[in-house]
Amino acid sequence: MILLTRILDSFAEAFRSLHDNRNRTLLSILGIMIGIAAVISVSTINKGGNHLIFRELETFGLKSVWVFRNYNNKDPNRKERKGSGIENNDLKYLSNCCDAVENFSPVVRATGKLIIQQHNRYSNASIKGVNAKFSDIANDKLQRGRFLNTSDIKKHRSVVVIAPTVAKDLFGSSNPIGQVIRIELKKYTVVGLLQEKSRDFLSSIGSAGGQDANNRLLMPYTTLQQHNGNQNINFLRIQAIDLSVAKRAAKQVSRLLERAHKNQFQYTSETMAQYITTTNRILNGVEMIGIVAASISLLVGGMGIMNIMGTSVLERTREIGLRKAMGAREKDILWQFLIEAIIIALIGGSAGLILGGAMSIGLAQMTGFPLTPSVDIIILGLIVSILTGILSGYLPAKRAAQLHPVDALRHE
Repeated sequence: MILLTRILDSFAEAFRSLHDNRNRTLLSILGIMIGIAAVISVSTINKGGNHLIFRELETFGLKSVWVFRNYNNKDPNRKERKGSGIENNDLKYLSNCCDAVENFSPVVRATGKLIIQQHNRYSNASIKGVNAKFSDIANDKLQRGRFLNTSDIKKHRSVVVIAPTVAKDLFGSSNPIGQVIRIELKKYTVVGLLQEKSRDFLSSIGSAGGQDANNRLLMPYTTLQQHNGNQNINFLRIQAIDLSVAKRAAKQVSRLLERAHKNQFQYTSETMAQYITTTNRILNGVEMIGIVAASISLLVGGMGIMNIMGTSVLERTREIGLRKAMGAREKDILWQFLIEAIIIALIGGSAGLILGGAMSIGLAQMTGFPLTPSVDIIILGLIVSILTGILSGYLPAKRAAQLHPVDALRHE
């Protein structure tokens, strides 16, 4: 009970002292508030940016792996061989061959520029031949219709799945399912319409893979090979069983192809895991720079608290001497000034959390990104506020506690 009374008295005395010096107190609170608000805003915006980028990366399929022939031959004595280095016969070796591979699809590009038309409407879509697993690997979703199936592949059917831009170019707002289009002189039936994919941010920084995901036309790879007049496969699109083994999946498939072709070709690969690692490194670096910059405001606020406490010690020297003469202990004086510093930091930190949260919510409404501050960030902000108060107020409080009663009473 006595301890509780002392604590309450200490807080009451601290509030009275801060009120008497309200101008300096307000400036210190303002410094802490701006610093905490900046830290909260930077962390929250980084979280929103992270969500945006990974949402767009997901449109590629996060476990995707690309394996293709390496045409960059550095050995002058190595004979350059024709072909893509991947053929239909290679596909039978891929089934159940690699423990890190879940799915795979050959990808065949059209030879030359094909004209896609429907009556007097045209499209310049990229044309690719794939198998029935491609939609799972590439994280493609359907608006209408169906995707290619194994029967389409085996029977070389003239069916296509189109993306939204192609549908708009050829059919406007009409339902494209069941419609017939021409590619050069051959007719194809539209069996599926893909959902739109957003890669606006990645496109703005030149990292969208060099193609418009909404301007694609997919058909059975066997059908496109018939048009091309060969069994070449431009590259393999693979889905690893997990993101962590994507690199291993790429190596397993590359080595299998090398053995199948008796080392006549060299192969290289890319994985989404590489892009994710790079993205995380960049985002973490940006967040760190932002937090360091925001921490400068906290440093300024901490120096303000130290200045207020130092001035307060100077102005209240006689009071300190009187209290010590009446029996106050050093730790009582120390706690008195530390409590004042902590109160300033807590008020400033709480105001900073409110300001930072309001800024984040405002940005979320303007951009549509998920910018709500997380509980972890809020707790971190409060902890930082308290630590700022303790660190900034300790030295003045220690100096006040160590004053000799006689010297303090003589102070004018």
